[in-house]
Amino acid sequence: MSGFWCELALLAGDRVEAGVLVELDGERIAKLTPGLTSPPPDATRLEGLVIPGLANAHSHAFQRLLRGRVQSGEGSFWTWRERMYELADRLDPESYRQLALATFGEMALAGITTVGEFHYLHHERGGARYSDANEIGKGLIAAASEAGIRITLLDACYLHGGIGAEVEGAQRRFSDGDVEAWAGRVSQLEDGPAVRIGAAIHSVRAVDPESAAAVAAWAAERDAPLHAHVSEQPAENEACLEAYGSTPAAVLAHAGALGARFTAVHATHLTDADYSLLGEANATCCLCPTTERDLADGIGPAQRLVEAGARLALGSDSHAVIDILEEARAVELDARLATGVRGNHAPADLLRAATADGHACLGWPEAGRIEPGALCDLVALDLRGVRLAGTDRQDPIPVVVFAASAPDVRDVVVGGRQIVRDGDHLGIDVPRMLDDLSELLP
Repeated sequence: MSGFWCELALLAGDRVEAGVLVELDGERIAKLTPGLTSPPPDATRLEGLVIPGLANAHSHAFQRLLRGRVQSGEGSFWTWRERMYELADRLDPESYRQLALATFGEMALAGITTVGEFHYLHHERGGARYSDANEIGKGLIAAASEAGIRITLLDACYLHGGIGAEVEGAQRRFSDGDVEAWAGRVSQLEDGPAVRIGAAIHSVRAVDPESAAAVAAWAAERDAPLHAHVSEQPAENEACLEAYGSTPAAVLAHAGALGARFTAVHATHLTDADYSLLGEANATCCLCPTTERDLADGIGPAQRLVEAGARLALGSDSHAVIDILEEARAVELDARLATGVRGNHAPADLLRAATADGHACLGWPEAGRIEPGALCDLVALDLRGVRLAGTDRQDPIPVVVFAASAPDVRDVVVGGRQIVRDGDHLGIDVPRMLDDLSELLP
């Protein structure tokens, strides 16, 4: 068996061991042997601290190109959205595939081994259908494969431009017209060795309750992940209450969407009853603190969600920054600002949200842990760099969560295949690709 020798490794159960030999059986870990002072001749050496692969549970790949172009000046989520629409309307399948490849490559460099791509840009400009109605989705899957990471394509149903409103402008590219057409199109996509097909209800703004119920039923029939934007903005809640007399979480609960396979993205502005609904359903809530700060959305109520029984995952969403470790620490640090209290979340719990729980909500329960039987996803962090020098090697989790960042990622292994070595992607030149694509949005 081929394998990897880890100078220091964080194993399942938050156990830290030195000199760990990871032996493989295909893509999975067959055996772990700690205490080897040097690697066997046929093992690949991974220096530093090796942690499980990170999961990016919420991504809109095309929004990576907005970085640095929408952060300055006044505005709100709603004004930012207009700039996003402008970019969406410029893309064709090939430019989107190239942009996704560069974005997923950047994720690989940041130690992300699985991405949940919340995909709603489906059709041609003006809403016409491509000859292959899934051309863009297939391009996203191909981009993830070329970048070397796994993907859960969360194909989003998007039918309305707002509650009771027709789609217009760039939104026409997002809509299948009705939920039956959405289901017929997405049913043509298939899982693969590095691919899961999931469903998404874009939001209660974009999907009416009856259609949301049909999307939830589609996901349930296939035991597939189901995600939705939930209560990202107060205006969303107000419109939902006026139209349906219920909060977004309650509307989705009535539609049969909530459950252990469901992930509420953002969940920023919840009522007391909403916490109970999500917690009792054993749902996951994916927080994206960098995007939520960038758009002035608010601070996600992570502690209340956990206390109610929900699990946490993390995403880079609009990709103002791609750094899941930054998202993990932001959950705690933002809570400190909001509450005036420190220690709301244990570092190990935050790292679990970034690894095992993030993977589970994307349909990969076998990933995010270093243990026999798990997928062999390994991320080596440089302990000799300035940020992590002096790390307590007996208890490294606090420094990983509160100090480590994407530039500390040295090596990345996905399914037993090394895709990043010494900080360089082995397949693509990510910075060059992003430079070349910058002309898409002057």
